[in-house]
Amino acid sequence: MPSLIPHAIPRRYADPIARLVARAGLTADQITAAGLALNLAAGGALAAGKFALGGGLILAGGALDLLDGAVARATGKSSLFGSIFDASADRWAEIANLLGLSVYFAQRGAKLEPVLICAALAGSVQTSYVKARAEVVGADLKEGAFTRAERVLLLALAAIAAEQVDALWPLQAAIWALALGTNATAVQRLYHAYLKTRGQLGHEDPH
Repeated sequence: MPSLIPHAIPRRYADPIARLVARAGLTADQITAAGLALNLAAGGALAAGKFALGGGLILAGGALDLLDGAVARATGKSSLFGSIFDASADRWAEIANLLGLSVYFAQRGAKLEPVLICAALAGSVQTSYVKARAEVVGADLKEGAFTRAERVLLLALAAIAAEQVDALWPLQAAIWALALGTNATAVQRLYHAYLKTRGQLGHEDPH
């Protein structure tokens, strides 16, 4: 099953924007760093209960995350390190967002929500890890119904909705969806990794 929403801006839209950004002297790594900074700020806003601000910052950070690859193409400075930095920044960004939510609920004595957030983080890590390990052994693994793009959009919209309706239920529903969806996607990717590597010999990881 493919992801539910596109993971990149169509090039006919992204490339003109990227060329303008490149002319301003910004690099892809700087765009990635700016997106991470916005998500760190979003985590702080969520922890403070400023949900609309947090959701807006998540969306802004996500927009930069979609743009950095186009900037790398426009500047001709795409690099292996850039892809590693981008993937690492994505993980830190998601941790910051969910940690901020966990702090908010923990400060109010909630028991269930922090546990669900931990489950969502575990599923998120596993979703990315299975893909990375599959690529190490030469399996191209793009399957996944509930990947980072879906998670970013869900959390951002839920945060904004929570402030609009002055209630926590949109965020609580999103946390449940994240806890279940991320782990289901990790299992889905593991299954596809099995199908793509079935019958191939390899070395067991001693660690």
